[in-house]
Amino acid sequence: MKQVLWWLIAGSRGGMNRARIILALHTRPYNANQLTRMFSLDYKTVRHHLDVLRRHHVITAMGEDYGTMYFLSDQLRTNFDDFLEIWKQVDVPEHKTED
Repeated sequence: MKQVLWWLIAGSRGGMNRARIILALHTRPYNANQLTRMFSLDYKTVRHHLDVLRRHHVITAMGEDYGTMYFLSDQLRTNFDDFLEIWKQVDVPEHKTED
């Protein structure tokens, strides 16, 4: 999971948005529309990031269409400290979390 997270967050285009989605889903489940409004992103962009995160078993989904809710996967919840470690190392100071 750690290698996947490095690639998804630091090694590929869109990593910052994927990290923001992960952080949001850590607090509670959201649907794509809610995430779109929260981050002021295009709906298709949010759906793309959600699809990427699902394909790599970082998040799971429940429901259909616009009502689909997204959750962190059990695998990511188990490895959430690895995500935070990666997030802190990404060289974008305004995105770093506090200790």
